Amino acid sequence: MVSEQTIGFEPADTLAKDPESVRKRFWAKFKRVAATLPFAEDLLSAYYCAFDRRTPRHVQAALLGAIAYFILPFDFIPDMLPVLGFTDDAAVLATAIRLVAAHITPEHHEAARAALKRIVEPPTAT
Repeated sequence: MVSEQTIGFEPADTLAKDPESVRKRFWAKFKRVAATLPFAEDLLSAYYCAFDRRTPRHVQAALLGAIAYFILPFDFIPDMLPVLGFTDDAAVLATAIRLVAAHITPEHHEAARAALKRIVEPPTAT
């Protein structure tokens, strides 16, 4: 019997249990798609909250699960489809954020805006 593990893709809940793997895989995918994500700032805010040591464990778990779903190569709607590709990722993220919104601080949002600016906007020549 072929399982998801044998073909090299972990389910989101399994992946979320390995924060270092989530961190590495998140940045690789995020940098590739950041300019096309309408929810990029929310995703980054969730990321910074998930990896903040002050964030309660249950909040980290919820956010890591949503972030893990984002980085999985296969999901309900393939990410390579124009317009529709990230709708399922956005729905999973929005649900997680609603559950833990009180824990996503202004500092997380500011860090997200700063990171997004560095990634999406090219550096200016001086």
